[in-house]
Amino acid sequence: MLNKTIKFVAGIGLCALGLLSAQAASAQSKLQEVLSRGKLIVGTGSTNPPWHFRDEKGNLVGFDIEIAKIIAQGLFDDPTKIEFVNQASDARIPNIVTGKVDIACQFVTVTAARAQQVAFTVPYYREGVSLMLVSGGRYADYAALKAAGSKVTVSVLQNVFAEKMVHDALPDAKVDQFESVDLMYQALNSGRADAAATDSSSLRYYMKQNPGRYVDSGFSWNPQTYSCIVKQGDSDWLNFVNVAMREAMTGTTFPLYKAAYERWFGETPPEPKIGFPSEFR
Repeated sequence: MLNKTIKFVAGIGLCALGLLSAQAASAQSKLQEVLSRGKLIVGTGSTNPPWHFRDEKGNLVGFDIEIAKIIAQGLFDDPTKIEFVNQASDARIPNIVTGKVDIACQFVTVTAARAQQVAFTVPYYREGVSLMLVSGGRYADYAALKAAGSKVTVSVLQNVFAEKMVHDALPDAKVDQFESVDLMYQALNSGRADAAATDSSSLRYYMKQNPGRYVDSGFSWNPQTYSCIVKQGDSDWLNFVNVAMREAMTGTTFPLYKAAYERWFGETPPEPKIGFPSEFR
């Protein structure tokens, strides 16, 4: 009877070890999974310059694409080892949760509600709203726009918050809403609008693409933080991505981030300061 009991207990032990081994295999870190696969699968868009869009050759380009390449460079020492999955904005979180993509870099605004569903990486850009003016136009800057009060008309992309958003900066301005960004800019170019309320990144991009055509009013508001997103529960993967992104903005791979920032926004980001890490000040 004793021998049978010992064999039974031993059998339970072997089953338990087998179960633990299976669980360990299924719980493989996303980092190890990506390294073993040999490529990074990235969810992003294709219609929103300067973030993610197709150039004249059909290649995906933009600042989000450069961020993805920085991560691939850290993984494989090769920024081309990426498979991009073109996805709509409303698919960004579902594709992360279901594991369709390893990471989404698609100008995702950080919110507490979204942080309940996905894990945010360190931020790589702070978006805002800015007022774009035509060079040589009726108003030279934000001070002139504000002083003109109700004489000013601002074009903006149509949405339920558009009027309040503009009035947060220019309380007395007239607000002209348009169904598309192209129409919003056409209103500015034609003189129908004195200023266009647009994403700060878009303003910088259009200023770079059209030298001397547009100017920044000098005032921005409504800050939003952009980060990439990954699936919750894998600290090794999140830590790796954060290290790759942080060092691109503050450390050894800063030249990669700097080149991308200059290319898409026409500005040079501040150089990392030597000495005490500025991010802890």
